Amino acid sequence: MLAVKLDAETELQLEALAEARHMNKSDLVYQAILRMLEDEKDLSLARDALAATRSRKPLTQLRKELALDS
Repeated sequence: MLAVKLDAETELQLEALAEARHMNKSDLVYQAILRMLEDEKDLSLARDALAATRSRKPLTQLRKELALDS
């Protein structure tokens, strides 16, 4: 179990959103946490893909190393 302390303004916003979505606050916070965790996972995968892309050699360098331009 997890307890979350919110300031008054955030609590009011959460209550309004929960009411608008016909949900209780706990379910709304739970869904928000799941979305955040999924977003962090996606961001990590994107960063890994970007790092892999950046470590590649340019075509001109590969052609030179493989003696394809002679």
